[in-house]
Amino acid sequence: MRNSGTWFIIAAIMLVIDIYVFQAVKVVSINSSEKSKIIIHTVYWVVSGATLLLLISFPYIYVLQVSKVFRNYIFAILVGLFFAKIIGSIFFLLDDIRRLMLFIMSKIFSSTGAHFADAEGAISRSVFLSWLGIGLGSSLFGTLLYGFSNKYNYQLRKVKLSFPNLPNAFVGLKIIHISDIHSGSFQNKPAVKKGIDIILKQNPDLILFTGDLVNDRHEEMNDYMDVFSQLKAPMGVYSTLGNHDYGDYVSWPSAEAKKQNLEQLKQVHAQLGWQLLMNEHVILEKSNQSIALLGIENWGAKGRFPKYGKMKEAYSGSEKYPFKILLSHDPSHWDAQVRTEYPDIDLTLSGHTHGFQFGVDNPYFKWSPVQWMYKEWAGLYEEQKQKLYVNRGYGFIGYPGRVGIMPEITLIELTN
Repeated sequence: MRNSGTWFIIAAIMLVIDIYVFQAVKVVSINSSEKSKIIIHTVYWVVSGATLLLLISFPYIYVLQVSKVFRNYIFAILVGLFFAKIIGSIFFLLDDIRRLMLFIMSKIFSSTGAHFADAEGAISRSVFLSWLGIGLGSSLFGTLLYGFSNKYNYQLRKVKLSFPNLPNAFVGLKIIHISDIHSGSFQNKPAVKKGIDIILKQNPDLILFTGDLVNDRHEEMNDYMDVFSQLKAPMGVYSTLGNHDYGDYVSWPSAEAKKQNLEQLKQVHAQLGWQLLMNEHVILEKSNQSIALLGIENWGAKGRFPKYGKMKEAYSGSEKYPFKILLSHDPSHWDAQVRTEYPDIDLTLSGHTHGFQFGVDNPYFKWSPVQWMYKEWAGLYEEQKQKLYVNRGYGFIGYPGRVGIMPEITLIELTN
């Protein structure tokens, strides 16, 4: 898993923010009774202290790593509180800038008799800005709590993609694309099955899955094998691995245990009836015409995501086919390698970003914090003759909800 020292750095940053936000809490509670102040201040620091303690403990306490309650809800609430404090801190910072300017003006114009401070020379905080920061931060937190109800609100998105070089036999081909199932986060089996029913109603010719079947461990699929094994299509179901499938984010008793987990996960794909593409390609045939379907292991160009994928191995032998589809979990792979080195890959399908599970997503405007890291993060992208489609994810992780960015099932129809 990732370096545990990172968690201490995050905790240290959060402590600084906690202290900073507490100054505003003191301002808005200044007119409260002494008893109320004690209660407010105590509750604030109990919640903040518990947050820090859980974050520091996470890398070392196994039950926190495997607990659905912690990884789904408690962790999400902690993250929500953190971002609420960040939003509030923006307004507190504006207030401090105001106070600094007044302080400087008081020094410059002190000889004129102008007054910018109180009798003791202090410049008080703005109660208005303090309340505004706390109010907006609380609104964000409330929005995140509301988003819990959207995590199984599957949206079917229909996309027609035109390619002049598409063989005639494949014109009208219907592809279901899903990604990021994260079965370890699910807690409502009937709700998950409703998404599968939506897929089956589309009668797709081909079903493609672009990685992150689990959060960490293969056994997370145990309760959902009968659900996802229902996915069938005349031309098959094909899949690839995502960054979470390797078990990189938890502590294993040994390297062999981690390796064995991955091998068992590969068997899960086989038991589902899915053909897992591990840096390889297959040929899809229809009416004596053929196209190539390539699939690679995870290959990320952003952050510290691993590069297990080997495009040379997957691509080798597919050169002669007139049309190629690539399954690659991380969309950053498209700009970093696919477009630059493999210009004849016509369509790349990815997932990974989840659209951050938070943002604005409508026909007129699309925004999410994830776009600060990923140029291509949701939907269709085109460069010259190549296309990339980024699925917003079937499941969820970290935050057990969706705000503005709903879980996605994509129906792609190929045309020319």
